Amino acid sequence: MLTLADPIDHARRVHAGKVAVVDGDVRLDYATLHDRCLRLAAGLEALGVKKGDRVAILAANSHRLFEAFFGVPASGMVIVPLNTRLAEAELEAILRDCEARVLLTDREPGALRALVGRVVSIPDDYELLLVAGARPRAETVDESSPAALFYTGGTTGRPKGVVLTHRNFIANAFHKTVACSLTGDDVFLAAPAMFHVAGVAPLVSLVWLGATTVTVPAFEPHACLDLVERHDVTVIMPVPTMLAALVAAQRARPRDVSSLRMLGHAGSSIANAVIEAAREAFPFVELAQFYGATETCSIVTCLRNEETLIGTPLLGSCGRAVPGVSVKVVREDGTRAEHGEAGEIRVRGPNVSPGYWGDTSSTAAAFVDGWYCTGDVGVMQAGEYLFVVDRIKDMIVSGAENVYSIEVEDALQRHPAVVEAAVFGVPDPVWGEAVHAVVVLEPDAAAGEIETELREHCRKFIAGYKVPKQIDISVNPLPKSGPGKILKRALRAPFWRDADVSTRRI
Repeated sequence: MLTLADPIDHARRVHAGKVAVVDGDVRLDYATLHDRCLRLAAGLEALGVKKGDRVAILAANSHRLFEAFFGVPASGMVIVPLNTRLAEAELEAILRDCEARVLLTDREPGALRALVGRVVSIPDDYELLLVAGARPRAETVDESSPAALFYTGGTTGRPKGVVLTHRNFIANAFHKTVACSLTGDDVFLAAPAMFHVAGVAPLVSLVWLGATTVTVPAFEPHACLDLVERHDVTVIMPVPTMLAALVAAQRARPRDVSSLRMLGHAGSSIANAVIEAAREAFPFVELAQFYGATETCSIVTCLRNEETLIGTPLLGSCGRAVPGVSVKVVREDGTRAEHGEAGEIRVRGPNVSPGYWGDTSSTAAAFVDGWYCTGDVGVMQAGEYLFVVDRIKDMIVSGAENVYSIEVEDALQRHPAVVEAAVFGVPDPVWGEAVHAVVVLEPDAAAGEIETELREHCRKFIAGYKVPKQIDISVNPLPKSGPGKILKRALRAPFWRDADVSTRRI
């Protein structure tokens, strides 16, 4: 039986003097990291936090968030990372739902203070807590007990608390180590937000191996590339929007990124055009695509050496199931789909969440016969290569034809003036739904006939019925969730607000 206490304890014994975390000017070795994790747990116990109690953290990426992720669950408490981009009302709803005893935060808590027993400010109160702490009580923690709650659903509706157990994180650590060929020599740039599972799940593998993690408070492409150069970073795993931004930043001001061996991307579907651009900007770096969800504690599938597949039918696949995980694509009746047939992706394995916090109905709907029903539309091709083509809610049905938004977005992003693109369905009196796009252009792109130009451009790559009927030009970046996913729900909602109730969708 292994828990999150095991990786950090192993690192203390085997890699004590190695650098564990680099956070600005702060460098912590594994012996110091382990000690701070224990002191944090002891300090929380002194505040009355017990085994099973929830400890929320609202903060930017830092060594302290790193410590909390290990120190809180290792002693039997449950860590609840909060999305720093949520509105106060949304954060209030989460704190009420999880009934957190303590809030650790690097910002003014405002009305959140009244919803928890104690607010611990970062860094001041936090460091005092560590000074007061000695060693926590020895608690027996079961691998099936909750380690963390990650509130998800920001792109589709009201957030739900995904329960992730110690077993989920440990399983994912083995999956990720094998899938990414991680070693103790790796230097990992923690660019994605650590309030998202994709931001912290890799840390378990890295700690176990004695690797080094470089944290950055918030993603900024130029700053991230500077850190790659300064610290000889070997691995980054950004979401697609971050990868596109890194490509643009490297093109604008090239850095020495010769230390970088892998650029892995995950979190949402990616246009092939972005993969091709990444290959041009980082010609000697391995590109890898991963697929997963919060409910699967990060990765489910992996496609390595993606750059070698450019120009082949496999480009755009998210790969095969990683060892220890089962993946299938099913029809509406639950039967397995044939190769080449679209259906819902379902996942089974030791990494899969047991369900949603206090929400039995949502749990019963999403976890069926041991399989997690992802809500993603996928196609399994020969060789068991999975292609994720859309979210079920994002798939557009126009005149009885299915249109997958990712293929339209890919066509749009092949235009040199397009920086970002989001495609979704809007009500149409004739076709039921029409394909609609919102794009962000390069600052100097001509706006005159650009819509017509973009539609004609799309016709070179996709069928006429898939070409957007209307294209809105935005001067601002598209709205995104905290982890960096484009919020199509926010873009789509105004078009469906006045639709007939029988057809309304958001």
